Amino acid sequence: MIGIVNYGSGNIEAIANIYKRLNIEHQIISRPTDLKIADKLILPGVGAFDATMQQLIESGLKTELDHLVLNEKKPILGICVGMQIMALSSEEGTLPGLGWVNGNVKKFDLKWFKQKPYLPHMGWNNIAPQVAHPLLQNIDDELGFYFVHSYFFECNHAEDTLAATDYGINFTSAVHNNHIYGVQFHPEKSHANGIQLLENFAKLC
Repeated sequence: MIGIVNYGSGNIEAIANIYKRLNIEHQIISRPTDLKIADKLILPGVGAFDATMQQLIESGLKTELDHLVLNEKKPILGICVGMQIMALSSEEGTLPGLGWVNGNVKKFDLKWFKQKPYLPHMGWNNIAPQVAHPLLQNIDDELGFYFVHSYFFECNHAEDTLAATDYGINFTSAVHNNHIYGVQFHPEKSHANGIQLLENFAKLC
């Protein structure tokens, strides 16, 4: 069963609707005690880094998530800012991140761009898988995914980069660290590719 973490940030209903259409068991989870009933977890996120971290802390979910992810090795997928808060820190704020993936969130530098609009990086773009992985199976490389962000995840270890995308620079658009996954794009807004990726996550062993 897929647990969609509801801490006040993210497009949880859109994700739930996709799993409903796929006939995959899922539940929106708002209480820490309910997190353990899920086989896998999805951590959505929309907005700024500090505000997202603060919401997660105030919801009471952070402590139990840390335990389930770090100690019980429960698979989890972070989406957009839900991926960024898995880092150690972010240039967007001052609060520490979850620290689940060794890296830091950086802001795109305007010097990297040749034409406007520069930021946010918004719209469809392709991803280039850096390794073969079941999470990215049957993805249409031509279609790509939908992005909306001005900050990117910079991994301290190259092996944690699952996919990269070109926007001014070649930046990490998907991360993985064993059972921990994150994507900078929005699967719930990415039509067939997004549906495929969410289905792939549900099927991971």
